[in-house]
Amino acid sequence: MADRLAALPPDVRCGLARLWALLPDARLVGGVVRDLLAGRAVADIDMATPEPPERVQAILAAAGVKVVATGLAHGTVTAVIDGRPYEITTLRRDERTDGRHAVVAWTADWQEDAARRDFTINAMSCDRDGVVHDYFGGRVDLAAGRVRFVGDASARIREDALRVLRFFRFHARYGRGVPDAAAMAAIGACRDGLARLSAERVWSELRRILAGPAVVATLALMDESGVLACLLPEGCDLPALERLIATGAPDDPVLRLAVLARAAPDMLAGRLRLSRAETAALAAVRSGAPPDPAMDEDGRRRLLADEPAQALVGRSWRLQAERLGARSAAWDALRADLLARARPVFPLAGRDLVEAGMTPGPQVGQVLAQVRGWWHAGGCRAGRRECLAYLERLVAAGPAA
Repeated sequence: MADRLAALPPDVRCGLARLWALLPDARLVGGVVRDLLAGRAVADIDMATPEPPERVQAILAAAGVKVVATGLAHGTVTAVIDGRPYEITTLRRDERTDGRHAVVAWTADWQEDAARRDFTINAMSCDRDGVVHDYFGGRVDLAAGRVRFVGDASARIREDALRVLRFFRFHARYGRGVPDAAAMAAIGACRDGLARLSAERVWSELRRILAGPAVVATLALMDESGVLACLLPEGCDLPALERLIATGAPDDPVLRLAVLARAAPDMLAGRLRLSRAETAALAAVRSGAPPDPAMDEDGRRRLLADEPAQALVGRSWRLQAERLGARSAAWDALRADLLARARPVFPLAGRDLVEAGMTPGPQVGQVLAQVRGWWHAGGCRAGRRECLAYLERLVAAGPAA
């Protein structure tokens, strides 16, 4: 493992060297150890230490290291070195769990801390000398492509029901072949615990599953175990998602959710507590004027005048999946064209009508809509002068117009 540590980016190596000089008993833990062993890119750098969090803070501050108390109740502080965060957590044991939250106490026992983690591949640690400490066979499981709970799978799920979704996410990324039988049995028996989780936590995991690898196979496993019905009880259309992926569509989780789930967009958005932007994107994929590669210039301009290009692009992927279910140069060209175009903007506003002699009131909006309808029908090409001329004709013609 020492050679893999040496292959980390120079700034990370320097940061770790500084932290290990201050906290020599600290170890790398969790995902960073797993991904170094798997030869994958490392994202976050997490460490653990037997030192209590207040002492960790004091040591770092005394050495001039910026430290942020990101989660003192759970023993976590974040050291920031050259702009990069290093999360450092005191070794813990669970005192009480309720399926969502845990009350923890500090410990100096590395195996006790590892025993509270979810999967064997996430329970390894690595010291400053590059020695990997593996109490539950995580290294063998990683090499075998096996995602296995630490200890009793049902107990781990009862501690935190979100581990059900994490299992499927990690199996998609690190698993090979048939999933662990003990894990799947425990998931089937404990899946009702998902109902106690917050919508935000569920969506945080589900969106990562949707954006991840082997998504159709993973969702099929979730369906077989009854988990998918717990999350999306109105039903899902896995063949539709498979057709979407066959088009070469991006791995956007909202796009995939829009095609997969049968529930109405507002129901989905409420159940999963989607952000405003995600809710708007979901609705745009599901409904609105249909873009089509056969559209002429004016038709494309009309679409863009009514909706942003990104909304149209999302919808185009759904339509391509429904109509074709395969890659298409014509559909790709349509999306590229929509994204490259400047969005037509209607050149008049209500004040222009008042300046033209209309009395402020509801009729202003009605006439403005008439002018915009004329502009829209003409391919959104008329400029301000042409629109004002048409407005003058409408005003001159009177209410009958």
